[in-house]
Amino acid sequence: MEKVTLTIDNITVEVPKEYTILEAAKTVGVDIPTLCFLKDANEIGACRVCLVEIQGARALQASCVHPVAEGMVIKTNTKKLRDTRKSTVELILSNHNRECLTCFRNKSCELQSLAEELNISEIPFEGEKTVGTIDDKSTSIVRDSSKCILCGRCVNVCKNVQKTSILEFTNRGFETQISPAFNKSMNETPCIYCGQCIVSCPVAALREKEDIERVWDAIEDPEIHVVVQTAPAVRAALGEEFGLPIGSRVTGKMVASLKRLGFDQVFDTNFGADLTIMEEGHELLHRLQNNGKLPMITSCSPGWVRYCEFNYPEFIENLSTCKSPHQMLGAIIKSYYAEKQQIDPKKIFVVSIMPCTSKKSEAARPEMTVDGLRDVDAVLTTRELAKMIKQARIEFLKLEDAEFDPALGEYTGAGAIFGATGGVMEAALRTLADTLTGQELEEIEYHNIRGVAGIKEAEINLGGQTIKIAVVHGTAMASKLLEMIKSGEKEYHFIEIMGCSGGCVTGGGQPHVPARVKMDCDIRVERAKALYEEDTVKQLRKSHENPMKIH
Repeated sequence: MEKVTLTIDNITVEVPKEYTILEAAKTVGVDIPTLCFLKDANEIGACRVCLVEIQGARALQASCVHPVAEGMVIKTNTKKLRDTRKSTVELILSNHNRECLTCFRNKSCELQSLAEELNISEIPFEGEKTVGTIDDKSTSIVRDSSKCILCGRCVNVCKNVQKTSILEFTNRGFETQISPAFNKSMNETPCIYCGQCIVSCPVAALREKEDIERVWDAIEDPEIHVVVQTAPAVRAALGEEFGLPIGSRVTGKMVASLKRLGFDQVFDTNFGADLTIMEEGHELLHRLQNNGKLPMITSCSPGWVRYCEFNYPEFIENLSTCKSPHQMLGAIIKSYYAEKQQIDPKKIFVVSIMPCTSKKSEAARPEMTVDGLRDVDAVLTTRELAKMIKQARIEFLKLEDAEFDPALGEYTGAGAIFGATGGVMEAALRTLADTLTGQELEEIEYHNIRGVAGIKEAEINLGGQTIKIAVVHGTAMASKLLEMIKSGEKEYHFIEIMGCSGGCVTGGGQPHVPARVKMDCDIRVERAKALYEEDTVKQLRKSHENPMKIH
């Protein structure tokens, strides 16, 4: 790799020729402020907050897009730069809804943090403000244009990473805003509600539709039996809301906090994941043995399912007929569990804690109702759960670890890895391998389908039969794979598709991570490590070994 030598704030450094000044500065511990920048998604140099001085250059340059060069001499901290950055942020704030104390992103807002770092105490640029609009008609996402700073992160994530193109810059000049075409509501577009726009937004212009108060009301109603279930990816990220490093596994403390909050039963969606694997595994076998529709494609990710319905309806028959794990467990709670506990299903309120905003829309789908009762009554994101814990004044880090309640809280390591890309496939292969060979195989880790490569392929020999599989995450990658299948370039038996890059660990409901932190680590990898760790510490690691499986 060709390298160049340059000087940043009197520090000489050698970096790859392909680096930007922003990346080079990181290598010597110099943190240049950014606002519009989002690694691999929005590198456009639009906000002008990351400006630096380059010796010999006629003007200040945006470090996030300016390439390094041999002998370059750079200053990142001069009075001119500090004053320029401060004026830039003051101008942004002049047309911003600054009611920070009541803002959903208070204390987790990148604009707020930057204003504090630049010691902004007043706004000298006061004048007319654009009229804000709030779009809260969808089941999952709320858009508040009064908070928008026109950074473009959500636009490019939606267009290039997810390939849905729901959001765009509209109007011109002072009237410019980011919205769906013709300023339509999100629910009037083919939005998949993946929430990647939310986790990319540096402010509160986009957020999930909260259901916290409805859950509190259910908990405090003595006539209602409230059951909560938690998705695997939640335990890999919840700790970040309480100051723990990215990827900290907090299963025990998460369960303890849920019991403190007052839920009557605390179950694990991993149990539903184990059931899903057994159902999907046998469905695949049935399709293979009876000339069924192939490739079979997983249906656990509601964002992906919506993307398929809108963009590739010809593949709907390829989707597994199984409900997703939390919907499956919700249905069991209101049938099997209700019968065993002799509780009227109408008196049961099921809450799902999910890393995903699209799960809110999934729970509201008409087919997720049995005998007039919804499988799941409310979906809370990881962020919403953290808010409830803080509202209850629970000292999360001081909690003693607790265990899930028995019966529907039992799970295997296979269920735990559902939250990482490739996890559903690996869990399915563990069960399929034992089923087709008639043996309890000990080699159960399929490393060739782990990791964050956009498309992963493998051919697995199971009981003398070769199964062609593919794993893909992010709907842009899903589109690429489906186009190859349509053209005849690729052929598979089984495909796992997750709507978000990295799988559920980076779902739209997970904790906000500042863009500068995302430069230093791949949160997809770090959070996935927690789930693979959870898998390895379990004594039972195959879904069909779950002693509480329901026949």
